[in-house]
Amino acid sequence: MASPESPPISGRSHLAIHYRSSSERNVYANLIFISRSRIIQYFGIIVALTNLRKLSAYDRWFFSGASVLILVAVFVGFAKTYYLAGIFKAPLPSVIVHIHGAVFSAWVLLLITQTSLVAAKRVDLHRDLGRLGIAIACLMIILGLAAATDSLARKFVDDASAMQSRAFFAVPIADMLVFGTLIYLGFRKRFDKDTHKRLMLLATIALLDAAFVRWPIEVDWWNLRAAQGCCLLLLLSLVGYDLWSRGKIHPYTLWPGLFLLIVGLIRDPIGHTGPWQSFAASVQHLALSLR
Repeated sequence: MASPESPPISGRSHLAIHYRSSSERNVYANLIFISRSRIIQYFGIIVALTNLRKLSAYDRWFFSGASVLILVAVFVGFAKTYYLAGIFKAPLPSVIVHIHGAVFSAWVLLLITQTSLVAAKRVDLHRDLGRLGIAIACLMIILGLAAATDSLARKFVDDASAMQSRAFFAVPIADMLVFGTLIYLGFRKRFDKDTHKRLMLLATIALLDAAFVRWPIEVDWWNLRAAQGCCLLLLLSLVGYDLWSRGKIHPYTLWPGLFLLIVGLIRDPIGHTGPWQSFAASVQHLALSLR
């Protein structure tokens, strides 16, 4: 018996099968493209996370090292007159200076503690201590201004050296201005870790000329300008670290650093102007009247 013949495929059915095959090929091609895109995307994410981990490790080493360097600089500067002289038993000129030294020392120790906590990944404790840090920073500004005024009152004279004493009064005032500004910005940026730690470091660097100028280096050129140069080296080390680790200078290294540098350059010329001399003389007489 003859087998029944298969029905012939019509032209329309043939086109439908062709379209279906083309659609399937397009779907497969799209799936392959999407898979490749996702692989590239995932690979990019993995590379970015790896670089971020490396950068975080570099940051821990750099900022911890900078904190230790600051501690050494402060200890060397004030060892003879304060730390090795008995701290509270040291022969300092006034109680205000004693308290100022103790609070400033507490700030440096807190800086070491905070960078160590971040390096140990104890960010929770770091944030809890941050509240104490803000209180110490505010107290430092008040005591810094008080100690500068006390020093100005103790150096009251009517001869030619009076002008220099009043001009120098601009130095601690400028330091407190820079420190207070950077601490405020650091508090506002406390949830941006890269910005926050740079501002805290720069704020501390702004105060270090008082430590560097007291280093036991018996040469004529070791003065306030040399101390400013040491602070500038610390600032440049941060700039160099940014360029090495990021390929560019972090904005909150650049602009606060320029602010610190400019204020450091203009404070002495401002101190020798007539308006500043009159202002400092008024503060000096007021301080003397309250003693």
